[in-house]
Amino acid sequence: MSDLLEVERLVAGYGQAQVLHGIDLTVGAGEVVVVLGANGAGKTTLMRAIAGLLPSRGTIAFAGQPLGGRAEAVVRQGISLVPQGRGTFTALTVEENLRVGAAVRGREKIDVERWYGVFPVLKARAKQIAGTLSGGEQQMLAVARALMSRPQLLLCDEISLGLAPKIVAELFAVLRDINREDGTALLLVEQNAELALDLAGRAYLLEVGRVAGHGPAAEFRDNDAVRRAYLGY
Repeated sequence: MSDLLEVERLVAGYGQAQVLHGIDLTVGAGEVVVVLGANGAGKTTLMRAIAGLLPSRGTIAFAGQPLGGRAEAVVRQGISLVPQGRGTFTALTVEENLRVGAAVRGREKIDVERWYGVFPVLKARAKQIAGTLSGGEQQMLAVARALMSRPQLLLCDEISLGLAPKIVAELFAVLRDINREDGTALLLVEQNAELALDLAGRAYLLEVGRVAGHGPAAEFRDNDAVRRAYLGY
């Protein structure tokens, strides 16, 4: 499997506060990778840096080309982010949010109908203001909006946070489908570590802004220390 995303010696933070201290990470074409770590380990900072939302040092390459510039340029290269905290434009309608997601690509109408088919509740609320949706509906919209750009790599930052188990299962089923059917690679940061490890092929463990371990997801599921710290055993 060739590497689609290659991150080397990545350093990033906020102002004078450095959060990431030389991260090395890869995601292969069509691969699912999960990043585990305690609060404050740097997981969200990593996702934001890859997505072009934070200045960083080091090397980020995508499909063999340097990844750089602003977030819009990153989307154009084929990476889309579902950020932590819903990630919708709350003052826009559902359909307006989807069309914003497709702004860098064509064939909006076809894709809008596709995601209405996947999330029928969004079609029923197409003209509703996104900020008035339930938390689960807003997260469905955030995922659909990110996928409107037809990314080769989808970054998902805690998409299960605060949601009912039924909604979480539905969202993860969609992630599994786009990976299997479309070949979309996934990089997940996820509090529901057990669910994420079941979906992923490989995992990374971050501790205080550094990679503390990486390997097959199955090895992380079977590791007693990981099970106690992240899987609730």
